[in-house]
Amino acid sequence: MFKTFVGPVEDAASIAYLRPETAQGIFVNYANVQTTMRRKPPFGIAQVGKSFRNEITPGNFVYRTREFEQMEMEFFVPPEDGEKWFKYWCDERMSWYTDLGIAPDTLRLRQHETSELSHYSSGTADVEFMYPWGWGELEGVANRGDYDLRKHAEFSGQDLSYFDQEKDLRYVPHVIEPAAGADRATLAFLLSAYSEEEVETAAGKTETRTVLRLDPRLAPIKVAVLPLSKNEQLVPVSAEIASALRPHWMIDVDVSGSIGRRYRRQDEVGTPLCVTVDFETLEDRCVTIRERDSMAQERVAIADLVAWLRDRLPL
Repeated sequence: MFKTFVGPVEDAASIAYLRPETAQGIFVNYANVQTTMRRKPPFGIAQVGKSFRNEITPGNFVYRTREFEQMEMEFFVPPEDGEKWFKYWCDERMSWYTDLGIAPDTLRLRQHETSELSHYSSGTADVEFMYPWGWGELEGVANRGDYDLRKHAEFSGQDLSYFDQEKDLRYVPHVIEPAAGADRATLAFLLSAYSEEEVETAAGKTETRTVLRLDPRLAPIKVAVLPLSKNEQLVPVSAEIASALRPHWMIDVDVSGSIGRRYRRQDEVGTPLCVTVDFETLEDRCVTIRERDSMAQERVAIADLVAWLRDRLPL
């Protein structure tokens, strides 16, 4: 754990430890959430927040750091359903990564050997990704049993059991815990999306195109609006289109440099679609939409633009 001191004096009375995980805060509030939300197992409590570990050898960019963003869920289930839900969340977490664009052949689910298991765990599996330096853990899914709630009940004196009226049975819920590092996941998505390819320019030369093939749901900018030039007639139309799109998506308006260079800039940051305003737009009120991965272009009426994009982008 990460030891520190609270206040100006470093003495035994001011020693504190930064949390190594978000899980314990969830367990402390389990009874409040279960009662106020009127939840019956199975149900989960999820949290995203900072965790701290006094790593001996931090490294590999953001893969191993002393401060990191953690995504955890404690999923409370009846004791007899623990194994079923453990398998369910292993499958779901693998699907989450592949659905967002990570290639299945760069992922694996590795079951822990008995000698690797934590003292509270009856089963743990790691979702691992093939990083440039080899296989590394993205997240772990653990069957923690009833260890946590029993320990909190023991030391707090609070009854954390649940009474199932339908079964006329009282039990302490078992916990299935998917725990992921947001920083590690971000790095995996970036590594999976990054690509370089040789393309031919309009001048007939070959150049390297760098593309970040992010799933549109992950792309920070969904649409870029690009006037063909800084022409005083094109820029106002671009501003009009940007105003119409901005309530729906995060957009970027780029007017500096050649249109080819601006396309390349958007490719490099993963923008899925570029809307180009050209001189024909002034006549027919249509724009050219360029798709990032294929570089295919399509002409769309400005009046239909929001509907066209809505069919292809997350809101």
